[in-house]
This record gives sequence, structure tokens and C-alpha cells, in this order.
Amino acid sequence: MPSDSDQQLAFALLRRTDYGRVATSMRALPFLAAARHIVTDGHVLLRMHRGFGYHDACVGSVVAYGADNLGTAAAAEGQWTVQLVGLCEAVRPTTAELARFGAPPRFVDGEPYDAVYLRIAPQKAVVHTLSPAGTSVDGWSAHRVARAQG
Repeated sequence: MPSDSDQQLAFALLRRTDYGRVATSMRALPFLAAARHIVTDGHVLLRMHRGFGYHDACVGSVVAYGADNLGTAAAAEGQWTVQLVGLCEAVRPTTAELARFGAPPRFVDGEPYDAVYLRIAPQKAVVHTLSPAGTSVDGWSAHRVARAQG
């Protein structure tokens, strides 16, 4: 299990963005697939399109899930990346969780979107922050330095 502080930091950052990428292998080849995520009860829930079959490669496997703000935040504001690694399983979200996901897309690559939901139980959480010298991303860089020194 990741340390509580690493996992809490990862979850706090994931709550700032809606989408990320899940990584696993399919027929012995690595691949990435976009997914909508929410953080709930110490897990990350994903919503993906069933039509590609990527979820089949994820279910029952250890996957990596990553998200960031690299394309949306200016360097002066601080940038971050999060990566979680854990076992992935298919789930049926609660009504409240479905509401948090919001409306799904209507189409993906011109085909009707068919949602499938997965849950990742993080076993490892890694956060990296990029910030100009002498600054931090909401104090998190300082938190990481203090934790490393303490």
C-alpha cells in the first residue's frame, strides 16, 4: 500500500482533473487508453468505452493509471503528474458515483458510447511536481521535501 500521505496527495491531485490514461498490456503489447475517473473510498473508479475491449485486458490485471495537468497549467503555476499502480476489477457504480461521473459522451469514434466501469485499488502512488525554483505546487513540493528529510 502507498503511504497515506502519498496516496492522499495523489487523490487530491486526481480530483483536479477528469481524465487520465490506464496502461496495461494486450496480447503481450503495452497500450494506453483514455478513461474518465473519480476518486472514492480509497479507490479510483474509471469509466471507459466498452466497444474497444480495452477493459477486458484491464480486469483482473495490475494496471497503471496516470493523470496530470501538464497541458493545462502554466509552468509558473506548477505542474504535476500522478501515477497509481494496482489491481483492476469490473464494478457497478452506485447511483451517487454515477452522478459524480456526469453524463458520458454520446459517441466515440463515431459509434455510440457504451460505458463500462472499473475500480483500481492502489498499491503504489507516485506524484511528481514541476515548479519554478523556490516555489511549490500548493505547498506539496515543500511537503515532500519535509517528509523526505523527516
